[in-house]
Amino acid sequence: LVGQPLVRQQVVKGVREFLENQNPKKPLVMSFHGSTGTGKTYVSSMLIRYLFQKGLQSPYVHHFSPIVHFPHAERIEQYKENLKRWIQGNLTNCGRSAFLFDEMDKMHPGLIDVIIPFLGPSWVVYGSNYRKVIFIFISNAGGEQINEMTLDLWRAHKDREEISLRDLELAISKAVFENPQSGFWKSGIVNEHLIDFVVPFLPLKHHHVKQCVISELVQQGLEVRPDVVQEVADSIPYFPEEEKIFSSTGCKTVASRISFFF
Repeated sequence: LVGQPLVRQQVVKGVREFLENQNPKKPLVMSFHGSTGTGKTYVSSMLIRYLFQKGLQSPYVHHFSPIVHFPHAERIEQYKENLKRWIQGNLTNCGRSAFLFDEMDKMHPGLIDVIIPFLGPSWVVYGSNYRKVIFIFISNAGGEQINEMTLDLWRAHKDREEISLRDLELAISKAVFENPQSGFWKSGIVNEHLIDFVVPFLPLKHHHVKQCVISELVQQGLEVRPDVVQEVADSIPYFPEEEKIFSSTGCKTVASRISFFF
């Protein structure tokens, strides 16, 4: 993972403390926010890969996408019942499970609140002990605000390590939790402070993209040629238009662009 000091601080700390606690008071609930390609899915996949023997293929890992699992707004009540039953049934099978909710910015408002009983500090819900569960929400929402704050920091000649988590959390809250189009709009999950960590993913600079290129080349077993690294990194669009500081797509298109050189 490159260029994400706040992610390292928040996620590593949160997961370590949660796993070391034999009797946690509540499940671990994290919400990842940032623009595309900044590492949200990468980090969640990394966590799952190391926490569960079969990674994302584990029967104890459950991945939800609003486009795939909840596509029709008129069926929201049915989706609520299905989701509650799905979580309840799987927690009965294994209390140490993980639930990933992708693209929360596309989730129908009100749907996610059906899982509120599973996120709090109660001992048992629907006959299941669920305190050792991990919930991860992933969203592009808030990315624009995170990018603006990171750009302001760069223009003030400050390092990204100096960015304030508190300021970013406030910006994300306004952008995500007060947006009628967001899955978290007026959500009790937010109002009841059930999210333990709101994790901002910062936009990536040119040298971060180069690190991604090198990592991808190594992963594919290809030769790490400096000219290829430079050309792939240069081929990606950057913003703002004048300064061209941050990658518009993060590292998301790196793998596909490498294929043009081999």
